[in-house]
Amino acid sequence: MTPYDKLISRKRTWTPVQTEAGKLKSGAEEAVYRALALRCLELPVGDFISHSLKGEIPDAARQILEMNIKDEENHDLALNYAVNALGTDEKAEREAQILRKAWEEHEDHTIVKAMVAERSVFFCLLPFFRYAGDAGLRTISADISRDEQIHVATNSLVCRELGLNPSKSLNKLRKATVDWVFQPLQAENTDKFLAKNFWHSQSDSLFEKGIAEGFSNTRSARMPAFFEHSNVNLPQYA
Repeated sequence: MTPYDKLISRKRTWTPVQTEAGKLKSGAEEAVYRALALRCLELPVGDFISHSLKGEIPDAARQILEMNIKDEENHDLALNYAVNALGTDEKAEREAQILRKAWEEHEDHTIVKAMVAERSVFFCLLPFFRYAGDAGLRTISADISRDEQIHVATNSLVCRELGLNPSKSLNKLRKATVDWVFQPLQAENTDKFLAKNFWHSQSDSLFEKGIAEGFSNTRSARMPAFFEHSNVNLPQYA
């Protein structure tokens, strides 16, 4: 069994459902809407992977990469359900499209762009949703996070096999993207999850080392309990 086969065995099928609007964390609302606006990167990441399949991708990785593309479509649907419930910030939506264009036009290998976007950007947005989101958004975040762990592992393996590394300019784009999302927060705050410097440092750590130790207490502390949910907020699992 290859490492890619092992990752396939960890996959779980889930179907997004339309959620109901709840209360966001006080003080985090603007940043949450910016993070939601970056759902516009979900399908481009799938496109990055699709484009990479036209090149010299290891044969053993092709099946899981194709499965991961389908996941991105699922993530886009789930996040749009959240937006249907919570609404949007139109200015944030416009600015997010500028960032999307920058990611699409960047010259790094597409599999590298997918790896950096998922590992160093999405892996910040998802814990932020778990901490600052309502019950529906926290559940969506948990389900997407399970998929993204597999995606990042897959993309990292492929990049290692192909000898690919992100450029300095892609790292700058990663920093700019994270900075834009968390710009509405204070630089420092007694609640570290409302401090933009905290999120910057976690993204830096994810980019450089692939880990973010500061997220350890978001794994369960803000997961919604069953009594927080209307049934419509619960996804359907295979």
